[in-house]
Amino acid sequence: MPKTAKPAKPKTPALLNSLLQNEIARLSEIHGINTSALEEFAQFVITNHKVVIKPPKVKPLSLAQLKAAIYQHFSVKNTTELKKSGAFKMATDGMDGLNLSVKEGWKKLYRKFIGILPEEENQQGYGCINGINIFNYFKPWQVFGLDPQTATQQDIRNAYHRLSKIYHPDAPETSDAVIFDCLTIMYKSISAEA
Repeated sequence: MPKTAKPAKPKTPALLNSLLQNEIARLSEIHGINTSALEEFAQFVITNHKVVIKPPKVKPLSLAQLKAAIYQHFSVKNTTELKKSGAFKMATDGMDGLNLSVKEGWKKLYRKFIGILPEEENQQGYGCINGINIFNYFKPWQVFGLDPQTATQQDIRNAYHRLSKIYHPDAPETSDAVIFDCLTIMYKSISAEA
């Protein structure tokens, strides 16, 4: 007789303490929400509070993919044509340290002319604001969390002031002059555009 897998035991719902039960009753009364829906949600949170949902790993672009994107952007077929292109020369004038013999040089071009590298989307850590690494990308609208089509000068000012309070050199615990300077440059840039 073949062995069959035993069905998984359903998890016993966590008991809701009196604090949670009182809060559920209060929210149910204020918002007219069914208490059983709130209890189910509380059970879900209790059961899953330690579960960390990791975004899927994104495979970095290969050197060939990076080159192809840059070639397409500048309407050329290869690196030799790219280096001879007047549009490329003008666009990269002033880009110090651009080395096309290494992958990092091609990444630098991709970041500037194409967009965010797939493996660098929604970044976290030092220098990352709203998923953008401000040291790799000049994306002020995304950094400030604004829509360039609808943002007003006041919206821009408010977003800048919100971030300034965090990174200003005088902020007691979170000051960072380098990040603050980058934010100021971004602010001036989009203020002139809007």
